[in-house]
Amino acid sequence: MKKILVAYFSASGVTARTAKEMAKAVKADLYEICPAEAYTDADLNWMDKNSRSTLEMNDSSCRPAIAQPVKDMEQYDTILIGFPIWWYVEPRIVDTFLESYDFSGKTLIPFATSGGSGIGKAEKSLKEHCPNAVWKKGQLLNGTGAAEWAKRFLPVPAFHVVTVVFL
Repeated sequence: MKKILVAYFSASGVTARTAKEMAKAVKADLYEICPAEAYTDADLNWMDKNSRSTLEMNDSSCRPAIAQPVKDMEQYDTILIGFPIWWYVEPRIVDTFLESYDFSGKTLIPFATSGGSGIGKAEKSLKEHCPNAVWKKGQLLNGTGAAEWAKRFLPVPAFHVVTVVFL
């Protein structure tokens, strides 16, 4: 039986909490997409046109390095991909993640957190990076309902109990 992976990037911890709630609810493995060079508060200052996050998002070819790869990605057939919305789409490090593996035939389900933007433009962008994946409709999840949303389409794996009777 294949497994479920919840892969996420979180700059402030909001997406991390959502990802952990979902992984626990559907008994999935958890993988944090960590940048090789951690973001500082100054890097994340979107009001500064020279901040790292602004420069990355203004360069569609930018691919920030990831600290550690997923071990044995082949074991997963369903991957939930979480991220905060930056400039109406996923952060460039999520693009790095998507372009690092062959997701052909795998089911990918995006989820995002945002202070005001929707997930629609991000879904379109994600599909462009992995056109051979089986994409499911994503969801904006801000604070509550993540476990219930994940359980709706990812049933918790059942455990089989075998009773042996000796006569």
